[in-house]
Amino acid sequence: MPTLIALSGLPGVGKTTLARRLSIAIDAVHVRVDTIEAALTTSGIVDLAGGWSAVPDAGYRGAYAIALDHLAAGHSVVADSVNPLAITREAWARCATTGQATLVDVEVICSDRALHRRRVEARTSDLEGLTVPTWQQVEERTYECWDTAVLRIDTAAGIDHAVRQIKAALNPAEDTPRRRRK
Repeated sequence: MPTLIALSGLPGVGKTTLARRLSIAIDAVHVRVDTIEAALTTSGIVDLAGGWSAVPDAGYRGAYAIALDHLAAGHSVVADSVNPLAITREAWARCATTGQATLVDVEVICSDRALHRRRVEARTSDLEGLTVPTWQQVEERTYECWDTAVLRIDTAAGIDHAVRQIKAALNPAEDTPRRRRK
């Protein structure tokens, strides 16, 4: 049974770096909303529609469809997005249900505020058509608190540590020490 790991968190906490490493570690497909939104921007379709305010969920809808295709084919997916609202979180849950996948919601945080700010301020876009937010925009962004159980991962301790934590949550039996046979 495939797994949909839906990452959530503010820009600059390390979601994309984590998603890339995790997808390699667990042999999953990485679906990044930023990539889809950048492609929509550079294609000109967003401008033709009247700007992002006219199609605010277009990138997410594309990501849900792509993730569902991969889940239906039996592939696990690491979904990489800010995922800031209950409505987007519910949509990922529907995607998992429709794709007959296990859903693991992961909220990615960076508890070290100074480190988070440095990451945001040093960040440059790796995609044509993607404008990275400023620290002020990150601070002002709407991000609803979770009202359901979520695996909270702190990247302040490093991405490798975060990958290990998620892998342990996916396979708890593999993370327990094995008893030696005599």
